[in-house]
Amino acid sequence: MSPHKINKKIVGYKVLTKDNNEAAAPAEAEKPSLEEMHENVERPEVLLGSTYKIKTPQSEHALYITINDMVLNMGTAHEERRPYEIFINSKNMEHFQWVLALTRVISAVFRKGGDATFLVEEMKAVFDPRGGYFKKGGVFMPSLVAEIGTAIETHMKHIGMIKPEKLSDRHQQFLAEKRAEFEAQHGESDGSAFPEQAVLCNKCSTKAMVLMDGCMTCLNCGESKCG
Repeated sequence: MSPHKINKKIVGYKVLTKDNNEAAAPAEAEKPSLEEMHENVERPEVLLGSTYKIKTPQSEHALYITINDMVLNMGTAHEERRPYEIFINSKNMEHFQWVLALTRVISAVFRKGGDATFLVEEMKAVFDPRGGYFKKGGVFMPSLVAEIGTAIETHMKHIGMIKPEKLSDRHQQFLAEKRAEFEAQHGESDGSAFPEQAVLCNKCSTKAMVLMDGCMTCLNCGESKCG
């Protein structure tokens, strides 16, 4: 038997015997050879990229997060985009050192392949000891790292790595009814996303929880202290 040169990364193996060699051959022949992300994948000349702007009340300068994607299995039914590298730029040099380190680590995780979605929850769980801040719409951000993680989550949802949780029609109708009921009890809405007197919801981290009929209810996700 002539030697066979292996050009791709070995991701698994199986010992074939005389009994199962013939049975395995047709199945392996039918299985397409899919390209997957790994650390030795060759960087193409052009990558698809998206840039997300972050403006926090903690700095007068915005951060711009650029995530470049590699298209795998292009032109086939298995075509998919996977993040390859991340860059963060800003005029504010206060966080330059740790931001640069963070981008290099995240980019290395992207290129390693596998399920990189765990990064989102890990980053969103980081709290700043000096305190977080509220974004427009009443969403609480515990830290700048958490907001960078939220931007990565938005991008992963955009390319299909994370499936967005969509509220059912019944749930959306329930929230609309609760919102209308609250506005009817407390006067007209001022046009803001949620009532001014709303407090932070521990489930969705949005300042949208109000007292209704003696029960704290979130007008954003429907969380209720009364079950």
